[in-house]
Amino acid sequence: MIAIVDYDAGNLRSVQRACEHVGLDAEITLNAHVIRQADKLIFPGVGSAESAVDTLQHRGLDKAILEFFASGKPILGICLGLQIAHEYSEEGDKECLGIIEGACERFMFSDKTLKVPHIGWNEVEIVTSHPMLESIEDGDEFYFVHSYFAHPTSNTDVFGKTTYGDRTFASVVSRDNFFATQFHLEKSGEKGLRLLSSFADWNGTC
Repeated sequence: MIAIVDYDAGNLRSVQRACEHVGLDAEITLNAHVIRQADKLIFPGVGSAESAVDTLQHRGLDKAILEFFASGKPILGICLGLQIAHEYSEEGDKECLGIIEGACERFMFSDKTLKVPHIGWNEVEIVTSHPMLESIEDGDEFYFVHSYFAHPTSNTDVFGKTTYGDRTFASVVSRDNFFATQFHLEKSGEKGLRLLSSFADWNGTC
């Protein structure tokens, strides 16, 4: 069974429907025990890192996620799930999970025609091969909605990049059994569904 972490970060049903579309059995849960017992974990989310981290801690889900990561079982992070996996977010000045070393920063542009949040379709440049990325091609477009972006400390954690304005940021990161995208798989049409299908087959190794 695949557990989808419920921490009031929104968009959970859309993620579940996308899983159902590709034949994945996925359960939305806020129960730490269910999360620990799952075969795979999806860590999605939209909204504020500050409130999301507070909710994770209040429900004990932060510890459950870290224990799941330590178990070696596969985890898929989406959007806010990617950001919170880092050590720190400027949004709310929050310490996060620390699965990936690095921090999340807010988009800041001198060109005021560039809108924040970054919303819409954009290309992903694949910089390092990964089993989860075998179903897509370099330059494929995916759907983004975010005001903050991740800046991993080590380039070895970065598997895909995207450029918005004058900022090139990590849009795909992975470490060990954790794989995450800044873009929304559940809103990215056929290519997003391909990645979800790849997650069904992924054993958690790079």
